Amino acid sequence: MNLNKLLICTLLLSVFAADYALAQSGTGSGSGQTVGDEYRTITTAVPFMRISPDARSGGMGDVGIALSPDANAQYWNVSKLALMKKEAGVSISYTPWLRDLVPDISLTNIAGYFKFGEEDNKNQAVSIGLRYFSLGDISYTDINAQNIGTGKPREFAVSAGYSRALSEKFAIGLTGKYISSNIINGAATAGSNYSPGKSFAVDFGAYYSTRIGPDMGEGLGSRLNLGLAVTNLGTKVSYSTDRKDFIPTNIGLGAAYEYYIDEYNKLTFALDLNKLLVPSPLIRLDSNDQQELYYPTDKTVLSGIFGSFNDAPDGGSEELKEVMTSVGVEYGYQEQFFARAGYFYESQLKGDRRYFTLGLGVKYNVFGLDFAYLVPSGSGQNRNPLSNTLRFTLMFDMENFGEFVKGKPKKEDKNDSRKSKDD
Repeated sequence: MNLNKLLICTLLLSVFAADYALAQSGTGSGSGQTVGDEYRTITTAVPFMRISPDARSGGMGDVGIALSPDANAQYWNVSKLALMKKEAGVSISYTPWLRDLVPDISLTNIAGYFKFGEEDNKNQAVSIGLRYFSLGDISYTDINAQNIGTGKPREFAVSAGYSRALSEKFAIGLTGKYISSNIINGAATAGSNYSPGKSFAVDFGAYYSTRIGPDMGEGLGSRLNLGLAVTNLGTKVSYSTDRKDFIPTNIGLGAAYEYYIDEYNKLTFALDLNKLLVPSPLIRLDSNDQQELYYPTDKTVLSGIFGSFNDAPDGGSEELKEVMTSVGVEYGYQEQFFARAGYFYESQLKGDRRYFTLGLGVKYNVFGLDFAYLVPSGSGQNRNPLSNTLRFTLMFDMENFGEFVKGKPKKEDKNDSRKSKDD
């Protein structure tokens, strides 16, 4: 394929649905999408940055902003790590992606954190993360069907975060990240103006957790968690000299309620609301004086963010349709066995991603294993490229890993969530 078609194809494969790549598929800002069409999907570069990486959240409808913290918290809300009960942990997640379309696309995510501070009050945490998105192997041809090389298009992001608890209930955090998108890797590009895209971005998070309801003894009690996360706030990505695309800057609000049935059984209910802080597709007249949608990529990052709350062609009603909703529930037995379910909803006008999720988890000593499965719903369930999506996550409690390797009994954790101090 030639490079223009390659760019269209690879971006098409790297997003959640086919319409999600329209803004990156051409050299201009028009999409050719008429106003009367069914979709007005907001588009960005590097959409892999919005793929939820871990199987716990993946099994709960992609909620995570206010869930109790674990080693994957940097992606969802970095501030949560300052209130972790364990002092160190590592997570490795793997997601085969869009397998109903292409067999060799995948996302690999590695995350870790370490807490520090005073001996009896480790209220700070540092974290690192690596996301690696593989688009598989591609053979390139030019417009005359002549071979111009083979390649392995790849995208990745590395990140480092800092979190601090300002009280026993409230924490904030900040993450810096570098994003690289090499979607024409291996192609003969002499004479073209294509180059790998790159961006620098930051995340900000805030997290509040408090016990509510009666004390059940031994530190047990129901909790309400609230979270705010602004993610991927950064520079635009450019694959050529004549165009720059927004990255998926997002604002999310989350709430989670942890209810202890008794000392062995616990239910968690969670809700996330997310909105992209990038321009909506606008309306203009094409060469035939027909209305069409186009994407204002010439806006600055800040004007795109602040304008994203009131720039939809149909006003407030369309702005509300840009809010994505995730709901999830988790049942835990003795903090060792977990069953999860959830639902993700996106307006049909804005992409039509709708799916149920199921998940299972088990913890044994210093190890944890989570699994999640996605079931499409809604009007696109028979053509949804997310069908049969699986996620796998392996987590390690590094605080007690040394004792486990040496065969020593696991040390008592004075900060265990079931024995924490009353707020």
